Amino acid sequence: MTVAGWAALVALGVFHGVNPAMGWLFAVARGLQEGSQRALLLSLPPIAAGHLASVGLVAALVVATRSVTTSTALAVAGGLVLVGFGLWRLLSARHFRWAGMRLSSAQLAAWSFLMSSAHGAGLMLLPVLLVDPPGATAGHAAHPAGAPVGALTGLGAAAVHTVAMFAAALALALTVHRVLGLGVLRRAWFNVDRLWAAVLMVAGLVTLIHA
Repeated sequence: MTVAGWAALVALGVFHGVNPAMGWLFAVARGLQEGSQRALLLSLPPIAAGHLASVGLVAALVVATRSVTTSTALAVAGGLVLVGFGLWRLLSARHFRWAGMRLSSAQLAAWSFLMSSAHGAGLMLLPVLLVDPPGATAGHAAHPAGAPVGALTGLGAAAVHTVAMFAAALALALTVHRVLGLGVLRRAWFNVDRLWAAVLMVAGLVTLIHA
């Protein structure tokens, strides 16, 4: 993968990290509820693990499948899925609700996996993985690899993405918890779902253009 490809994975990780739907707001709420920064910090690793499982599953399948499916067909299919999913998110009024804040680490990771999957977090990696796959370098195509090797490279890309997501979420959660508090969220809230849907559709169009 080229430097631009890795940079795109990191940028998408930061974007996911600052999105309240991906978990930092949940961590802040737990920290404020229990009056403990430790509760906030303990919430973020399982949230990141659930996010990694969601995007890693998509990344591993996409990269492994490249060895048996033509890149063009896969890119077109992925682009259409992104655009369709973005439209669904834009038009849907349904949202996940969680009844309580007393969750174990396993439950928190499962919640993060469901939220990341429902918001199409893994799909956001498709433009990078299809246009600039792991294993490719500047001026060179990716080397053919079997499914296990392809899956591992996909998981590696997902791991880099998730580290960036975790760092952004941690920085934002600590800033809100220590300095701003939840009051700023009431004053500066905006519709993240609409932004997320628009980004999904743009990513789908980019994938289709490069197919």
